[in-house]
Amino acid sequence: MDIIHDTGQHQFHTHVEGHRGVLDYRLRDGVMAITHTGVPEAIGGRGIAASLTRFALETARREGWKVVPACSYAAVFIRRHPEFSDLVV
Repeated sequence: MDIIHDTGQHQFHTHVEGHRGVLDYRLRDGVMAITHTGVPEAIGGRGIAASLTRFALETARREGWKVVPACSYAAVFIRRHPEFSDLVV
C-alpha cells in the first residue's frame, strides 16, 4: 500500500480497491495536530488507519515535529504504541 503525503492539503492518503483512506492534520509552529482518520467501511479492518497513523507519526519524528492526537483513533493508536509517546505534546 502506497501512502501519499499531500503537504498542500495537510493530509496523508492511500487508495485501496478504489476507496480512499485519509488522515488529516494541521501543522503550526512545528506541532502536527492529527484531526481525523477515516477509512471507508468497504476496506475497514485491514490495518489501513493504523498504517496511515504510523506513517504520519514517522513523518513527524523525521521532521522534528511534536504531535497532538486530537483524533480519537490517533490517541488510541499512540497509547497502544508507546514508541511514539515521546512525540506527544
